[in-house]
Amino acid sequence: MAGPVVLFVGNPLLGDEGFGLAVLEALPRFWETPPEVELVDGGTWGMNLLPTIEDADPLVLVDAIDAGQPAGTPLTLERAELPRYLATKLSPHQIDLREVLALADLRGHLAERTVAIGIQPARIATGVGLTPVMASRVEQVAAAVALRLEIWGYPCRRLAVPAAHA
Repeated sequence: MAGPVVLFVGNPLLGDEGFGLAVLEALPRFWETPPEVELVDGGTWGMNLLPTIEDADPLVLVDAIDAGQPAGTPLTLERAELPRYLATKLSPHQIDLREVLALADLRGHLAERTVAIGIQPARIATGVGLTPVMASRVEQVAAAVALRLEIWGYPCRRLAVPAAHA
């Protein structure tokens, strides 16, 4: 295992499905992470994420998580809970994150310290931009990611003044 990875996934062309990428944009504005923590834009890369996932220890996944809860509900899924809830399949030919995680686990390369942090989406449909409830949760989830890294021994520093948007 190479080291700690925070993997942000989602599709910004499908409304709230772009939540993980919005958190990727926000996290470095509010938090300084240790240099050994790799922040990865996973987008919709599917099976191409397998090497990143298999090399990560620990692994934090950030995504919109459809667990059938009310829109805007914060969700943290530990490793054993992951495959049931992550990703929305848009086509029977699409490989989703659940399948990539299952394959990494089957091959014995899914870190024991794996967690998904996200929010129950309000709308997954063609369109750019998050719904107001999701947009209001971006900073909260960035803080939850920083806290989890801290718990796992990778202290993050809250920036007194948010960093300028790059």
